[in-house]
Amino acid sequence: MSRHAARARSGSDRTSLYDEITTKIMAELEAGRVPWVQPWGTAAAKAPLAMPKNAATGRQYSGINVLILWGSVIEHGFPVQGWVTFRQALSIGGNVRKGEHGTTVVYADRFIPDDEKKRARETGEEAQAIPFLKRFTVFNLAQCEGLPEALAIAAPPPEPGLIEPKVEALIKATGIDFRIGGSRAFYAPAHDYVQVPPPQAYFEPINWHRTALHELGHASGAPHRLNRDLSGSFGSKKYAFEELVAEMNAAFCCASLGIAPTVRHADYIGSWLDVLREDNRAIVRAASQANKAADFLLGFLPSDDERRATLSDREQEAA
Repeated sequence: MSRHAARARSGSDRTSLYDEITTKIMAELEAGRVPWVQPWGTAAAKAPLAMPKNAATGRQYSGINVLILWGSVIEHGFPVQGWVTFRQALSIGGNVRKGEHGTTVVYADRFIPDDEKKRARETGEEAQAIPFLKRFTVFNLAQCEGLPEALAIAAPPPEPGLIEPKVEALIKATGIDFRIGGSRAFYAPAHDYVQVPPPQAYFEPINWHRTALHELGHASGAPHRLNRDLSGSFGSKKYAFEELVAEMNAAFCCASLGIAPTVRHADYIGSWLDVLREDNRAIVRAASQANKAADFLLGFLPSDDERRATLSDREQEAA
């Protein structure tokens, strides 16, 4: 096979992987289910609420892989959030049971095509790298046998009484100007402050914390923090994309803190679908940005409370 043909096939596989992920997420949204929230309100949810992690390394999966692995846990009724590759199962003394089917997750990387390198040399400009996704397969610990007993035990959920103080401590630790009052929740980019109505305004007090994490997600995108594009006006594609980022950020933060995620803006589902139909990479980018926002916010937790760790650079989702 010629180099050009190999590159064409590789490009086609990258496109199909983005399409595959986007199509699955869109199908969920069209059915009225929000993939980063829905699992935890269903009877099928047997696994404890947590971020999925690699049981061999202890590192948490990130970005779009969180949605993929949460979905697999619910679909198959797995009781734990731990995953390993086939080789990792062997390396820690066990093995994947015969006949088990793995779950495809992805890692993102970048490459510079030969013609782009040539163009950069000729013009003296910097070569532009192209992001791509690559597949690899993991298995839930419930699909394995012979593993060390410690890995098979699901961590108990945190006591409900410990959740609220941790969120409030996190809000203070971020240093973000956080105001309580008024009748609506919002982040004001021009003045860099978050405002959320008092807890009494919410039917369930825990919803106040979910809302706070959503709005802090927006604030994480300020120029002097993560510097996301917050310029979208209400109703625009940019606005819908940023809401998608804030929604998933809140879900990732909630899961890390033991709070069941909820949908802040179910009425945005239609606009999210428009964004995904227009760009098959949007959900991967949004999940990556949401993960960065959650990492940024949770990074303010005291080190003994922080349970988040990133995958190796190879397995980080593309921006």
